[in-house]
Amino acid sequence: MKRPCILVIDHEFPGTISTRKLVIETAKFNVITAYTSQEGIETLERFPNVDAVVLNAGDRDIPCVDLVRRLKELSPALPIVITSDSGLDDCGMGDHSVRSFDPARLLETLRTIFPAEDIEIRRVEKKLAQDTEKQN
Repeated sequence: MKRPCILVIDHEFPGTISTRKLVIETAKFNVITAYTSQEGIETLERFPNVDAVVLNAGDRDIPCVDLVRRLKELSPALPIVITSDSGLDDCGMGDHSVRSFDPARLLETLRTIFPAEDIEIRRVEKKLAQDTEKQN
């Protein structure tokens, strides 16, 4: 089973660990992180098989609308999840909007995008837990 690969465009400092990256990886998705909008575009050009993009509507070096438009030009069917503070505009361009920074809401959105993969990930996790329990 191929685990979905999520491109996270997160304006943290390179070398730091993105909170969104940790949350998504904990749910067993593969993650590639870009630290600027331009780096996100370049990353998608280099890795066109990315399965989805997660980005924050605020703090853009490229306006959110322009960033989403450029990502869609590269990959029209690519699901884009835009997170925003509950009071901020999500730029109206994403395929999915999470008006919260609550990790559970973000993961639920990703699980709805990849339901079959999520079921398989949970099945494998359950089997690993059972196998580990048997060994102890």
